[in-house]
Amino acid sequence: MTTDSPRWFKSSHSNNGGNCVEWAPAVAVSGIVPLRDSKRPTGPVLNIPAPAFADLISAVKGGVFTA
Repeated sequence: MTTDSPRWFKSSHSNNGGNCVEWAPAVAVSGIVPLRDSKRPTGPVLNIPAPAFADLISAVKGGVFTA
C-alpha cells in the first residue's frame, strides 16, 4: 500500500452539502472500508470490515433504517 492519501468518494445520496458520507474504495480492497464525514475531511475515519459494510449497504437499500 502506498503512503499517498486515498481518493474519497461521496455518497450518491448526498444532496446540497447535507449529511454526507465518503468512502475510499481503493483502500477497501484490503478488506477494510474507510468511511468519513465529508464535512470533516481531516476528522476521524471509521474503518469497517468489508462484509459488515456490504451488510450496511444492503440494509440501507432494503429500507431497514428510517428517518
